Amino acid sequence: MSETPRSEILEPGDEPEGFGEGSRAPASNPKQIETWQPETRPFAPTLAVFEDPFPATEIVEPHSQAQSGEPPLFEYWLRPDTYPPARIPHLGHVCLLIVFATFGLLGAVLLTRSALHFHLFGVSTVTEAANDIQYALGNMAAIYLITFLACLVFFPLVWHKGFFAGLQWHGATALRLRYRLLGAAFTCFVLAMIDEVLLPGPANAPIDKLFQTPREAWLLFAFGVTFAPFFEEMAYRGFLLPALATAWDWAIEQSTGRPPRPLDEDGHPQWSMFAMVGASIASSIPFALMHAEQTAHALGPFLLLVCVSLVLCWTRLATRSLAASVAVHSCYNFLLFSLMLLGTSGFKHMEKL
Repeated sequence: MSETPRSEILEPGDEPEGFGEGSRAPASNPKQIETWQPETRPFAPTLAVFEDPFPATEIVEPHSQAQSGEPPLFEYWLRPDTYPPARIPHLGHVCLLIVFATFGLLGAVLLTRSALHFHLFGVSTVTEAANDIQYALGNMAAIYLITFLACLVFFPLVWHKGFFAGLQWHGATALRLRYRLLGAAFTCFVLAMIDEVLLPGPANAPIDKLFQTPREAWLLFAFGVTFAPFFEEMAYRGFLLPALATAWDWAIEQSTGRPPRPLDEDGHPQWSMFAMVGASIASSIPFALMHAEQTAHALGPFLLLVCVSLVLCWTRLATRSLAASVAVHSCYNFLLFSLMLLGTSGFKHMEKL
C-alpha cells in the first residue's frame, strides 16, 4: 500500500523570499508548497434575486363595462367638477346690496332720531326734519355710507378680488378718456335744455322747495356733484346694469344650450349686444323712478332721466369703466347747477329759479 506524500507545512516565519501579499511562491523551489492567495481584482457584490411568492396576475373580467358600452359605476364621483365662469356682479349680489341698503336706512333713521333728540340745527320734530335740507342730505349720506361700508367688507370676501376691481372701476381709463366723457356730459346737458323747452316740469316741484336760501343751494350743489353721482352710479351702473346683462345672457344660454361666453382678460363677463341694450333700458327705468318724486312725477323730467341714464349706461359699457360713468354723471350735474348759479347771480336771487 503506497503511502501518500505528506505536504510540508510552513510556519508563519518561514515565508520564502519574494513571497508577500498578492504574490506566489516560485515554482522552482520544490519545498515551497503553493498556497491560495486572494485575487487582486475589484469586488463586485451581487444581489440575490428572490422570487415573489405572490406573483401579480391580470384579472380579466368576462364582460367589462367598457365592452358593454355602459359608463363606469363611479364615473359621476370620479370625474372632476366643472363650473361655469363666475360672472360678477349678478342678481344675487344686487339682492345683497338691497339688504345692505335696508340696514343703511335703519341706521339713518336711528341717527335722525338721535339728532332730533338733541335738537340739532334747531329741529325737534320729524315734520321739520323732512323739510330741512341738512337733515335730508344727512339722511341720504348716512344711507349711502353705511351701505358702502358693508359692501367694502362683504363683497371682496365673496368675489375674491377687491370691491372696485369687481365693479370695473378703471379710473385710469376715465382719466385717459376725459375729453370724450366731457362731451358725453355736455350731450346730456343739451338733452336737458331741449326737454325743458318741449316738456317742461311743474313750476312748484318738491325739489324746488329745497332751494330756498343760498346756503341750501350750495349744499345741494356740493352733494350733487360728489356723493350723489358716486353712489347712484355704484348702485345702477355698478351692480344693476351688469347683473341684468348677465341674467339676460344666462337665460339665453339655458334656453338654447349655448355655452357661456368666456371672461375677458381681467376676469369680467362679456355680454351680447342684446343683453347690453336690454339691461340698459331695464336699469334706466328704476333710475328715473327714483327721482320722480322730486319732479312731481312729471313726464318731461322722467323721459329726460331715462335718456340721461341710457347715456350713462352706454358710457359704462363702452369704456368698461364705472369711473367713466361717475365722471359723466358728476359733470352733468355740475353743468345743471352751474346754469342755476349763473341764473341766480351766485344763488343770491333764488326767486329767479
